[in-house]
Amino acid sequence: MLYLQDIVIVRPAKTEDEYGNERDDWGDAATRIHVAGVNVQPQGGSTEDTDDRQVTVTGWRLFTPRGMDLDLRETDRIEAWGTTMQVAGKVARWPAPGGGVHHVEADLQEVA
Repeated sequence: MLYLQDIVIVRPAKTEDEYGNERDDWGDAATRIHVAGVNVQPQGGSTEDTDDRQVTVTGWRLFTPRGMDLDLRETDRIEAWGTTMQVAGKVARWPAPGGGVHHVEADLQEVA
């Protein structure tokens, strides 16, 4: 019953700016990968920064069910429930006994 959520992995396209530097393009050229059957839960609460502007950072944790690998990179974003979250750090692929991936975990951050 835990793995009933759907997400979209958003992977940026690579483009060059006017100086020839590579940059991420999160617009229409970005790759969108629909994934069903994962679990995203709150983690660590929220923090606020009011020094320069009002910013709230909320932590989330993504889990896949046993046996499900996920094409998720630390440079990707996740869309779910009308919000966008950034992958925070490395994606953990836990090994299964006998080989393969047991499950995947990733920390996410929503900045609003």
